[in-house]
Amino acid sequence: MGEQQTTHREALVIGAGPVGMTAALALRHAGIEVTILEAESQDRIRPGSRAIFFHNATLRLLEEISPGLGFAFAEKGIIWGTKRTLYRGKEVYVRHYPEPAAGGLPHFTSLHQSVIEGILYQACVAAGVEFGWSQSVDSLATSATDVRVVTEGGDQWSAEYVIGADGGRSVVRREIGAELVGPRSHDTFVVVDLEEDMEKPLPIERVFHYQHPAMDGRNVLYVPFQGGWRVDLQLLADDDEETYGTVNGVKQWLPRVIDKKYADRISWVSAYRFHQAVSNTFTDEHRRVLLAGEAAHLFAPFGARGFNSGVPDAVLAARAIASARSAASHEEAVLAVLAAAEERQFAAEYNRDCAAIALEHIQGNSPEMSAKRELAASLASIVPGLGKWLDEGPYGPKVNHARMSTKY
Repeated sequence: MGEQQTTHREALVIGAGPVGMTAALALRHAGIEVTILEAESQDRIRPGSRAIFFHNATLRLLEEISPGLGFAFAEKGIIWGTKRTLYRGKEVYVRHYPEPAAGGLPHFTSLHQSVIEGILYQACVAAGVEFGWSQSVDSLATSATDVRVVTEGGDQWSAEYVIGADGGRSVVRREIGAELVGPRSHDTFVVVDLEEDMEKPLPIERVFHYQHPAMDGRNVLYVPFQGGWRVDLQLLADDDEETYGTVNGVKQWLPRVIDKKYADRISWVSAYRFHQAVSNTFTDEHRRVLLAGEAAHLFAPFGARGFNSGVPDAVLAARAIASARSAASHEEAVLAVLAAAEERQFAAEYNRDCAAIALEHIQGNSPEMSAKRELAASLASIVPGLGKWLDEGPYGPKVNHARMSTKY
């Protein structure tokens, strides 16, 4: 048998999720040839709504790398004009958002991840991105000049640069010797997807309940997305996942918090405990690889920081690669990649800290935090700012935002 041939590309992206496809689009926008290697087949079925929420900053970034893309997501998604927060059944905060300016991008939009991936895929095809499906990466080695990738099927690839966007169990992260650093939450959450009754839909509002009166003190969140609802239930320390986190379990408690008809409209249920972890480096020793998305960080879901941080990871990685390829020297190329890696690592650590603060704010059970929430709820009708505090909490620790060229 002859020697296995190596396929060469200017850049490779590992992972065809939303962040990986965003990275590929950003590379093509910079005129760089790119192939995405994806472990799963093209006809994969991806359960659950997962990433459903675009911040305005994310829409603007997507519009920059693929004109019309940000508006395509805005058109397909929904914009909930109202959000409400209740404390033990009493409304303590409401905010009504203005209509988006004519011709402008909305402050956010919300749609199912399967729709997100479909739109991104079509944009990638139109931009000339090549896909390598069923190409599970087995090993990756970097040098001063390139990156060598070998798949489990024995295919060999090489590239000047690689963006690793292959998720929380990232092979790319492992192969460059990086590791996630940070704790796993002790709290369990149940997330439920519901199909909307399009003949008699609910008002399109985001609603959060502190200590829902029908759920014995458990927090409940409702978030609409195009065609359905996500309901999040925070379990208490002694709760049994089987009781609350299975389809049969959900059918028992769901009618207590939403119209009973939705018990027959359950499309996905998942119980999870989340990590609060950031990779100890976002690049390899030769500055040929950059990590993005969940390959680089795992956050609690509060604030929709995962996907909305993964997009700038991907865009800045692509821009760094473009700068490195046009650099006047090897040293300048190395510095371009390193600068992007350090900026996004700083942003990830900040987002991790923000999510940790939000978690403590929402469900911390210390006497001090419990008293703060109780006092704020009792005075919210007199001091509206306290209701806003209950809804939003402290945004995060004070930092030098000049280190981040993008907010997320």
